[in-house]
Amino acid sequence: MKMVELKFLGMDFGCVMGSLSKGEFPEKDCLLPLISKLLGYAIVAASTTVKLPQILKILQHKSVRGLSVVSFELEVIGYTIALAYCLHKGLPFSAFGEYVFLLIQAIILVAVIYYFSQPLGTKTWIRALLYCAVAPTLLAGQIDPILFEALYASQHAIFLFARIPQIWKNFKNRSTGELSFLTFFMNFGGSMVRVFTSLQEKAPMSVVMGSVIGILMNGTILSQILLYPYPAPAPAPAPKKGKKTD
Repeated sequence: MKMVELKFLGMDFGCVMGSLSKGEFPEKDCLLPLISKLLGYAIVAASTTVKLPQILKILQHKSVRGLSVVSFELEVIGYTIALAYCLHKGLPFSAFGEYVFLLIQAIILVAVIYYFSQPLGTKTWIRALLYCAVAPTLLAGQIDPILFEALYASQHAIFLFARIPQIWKNFKNRSTGELSFLTFFMNFGGSMVRVFTSLQEKAPMSVVMGSVIGILMNGTILSQILLYPYPAPAPAPAPKKGKKTD
């Protein structure tokens, strides 16, 4: 008997439904690809709001206390390279779709940080204008393929260095300032799931390594948010010496 195909958004439910209709548990080769696709789309859906808590926290407190501007700028560059590379490789949307929403939110987040970091220096304006000039060409894939591979390999270092200034600032201040626990928790969880989906989708190993770096870096900041109080406790004032009484 021929199995009925039940496909939706690249997900094949026919194999699983066929096994369940016979009272059998689906085999690994049948179940894992479906789970991978479902998790991939779940990450894409969650990514539409992952940076929203961080943006709202800044707007609520009207402060960027404890935030490393360079970290968030490098994050924008990293997302741009990652998205451009996945588009260039023709990976399925479920394998990289979150980069679209993460990039949009990261740009909005940097704009908000700029707004509450007035006045902006000349170097900041130069970095912003340079990004606006280069990003469209990169996303269109209009660069040499060899250079593209080298650029994508470098984006792992970019994400690494995007987190290091923030991690160091947290350690130095013994406080995580306005960093959002929810945002970094979702980043951490998303990176863990993405390792599984990337392996299942047979994505390049460089893509998997990017997710592993995400686990390590986001996990470190998440642990700092849990360990360091907000705000950092001020040193206790020295006790005043009272007058001696007879």
